[in-house]
Amino acid sequence: MFTGIIEQLGVITAIKHEGENIHFTVKSSFTNELKIDQSVAHNGCCLTVVEINDAEYVVTAIQETLNKTNLSDWSVGTKVNLERCTVMNGRLDGHIVQGHVDTTARCTAIEGQNGSWKYTFQYTTNQVTVEKGSITINGTSLTVVDSEEDSFSVCIIPFTYEHTNFHTLKVGDKINLEFDIIGKYVAKLMEKN
Repeated sequence: MFTGIIEQLGVITAIKHEGENIHFTVKSSFTNELKIDQSVAHNGCCLTVVEINDAEYVVTAIQETLNKTNLSDWSVGTKVNLERCTVMNGRLDGHIVQGHVDTTARCTAIEGQNGSWKYTFQYTTNQVTVEKGSITINGTSLTVVDSEEDSFSVCIIPFTYEHTNFHTLKVGDKINLEFDIIGKYVAKLMEKN
């Protein structure tokens, strides 16, 4: 389980294909604190640490993960939002994030807001967003500003812009989305009635 509060940016340093799987090598300043079989969220996608080498570690993405995320778009040098799993004796600063990406979305607009930025995204799934509700974009816990049937927007403060990979996003880029877990359960229950 995660909170959507990004700890740092990691950098992809190597990519190895093996059958349908892809092994990503990630450089991170907290690698020395990791252990094999630990969960780390990468752009909001929970992946298991399978190898550790000095300041770098390796995670593996299977085809199911690659189909539902933007991981197959990564290349050497890509900056990735990183968050280690939640320690249950602290504050939940973001919202409940599972690290299970629901789908991807495309950035359709970026507007400067005189000190902050407004990003708009479009997606093609039956999941919903609500104004002032929670959404996870590339692992970052955010609040929805505008909500439409197949799109939504969020506003980013300078700290988030600088300390996540939002500063690398361009119109047309694909991002990972995890919708609010409570909203997903409510929607599922409503389908049964």
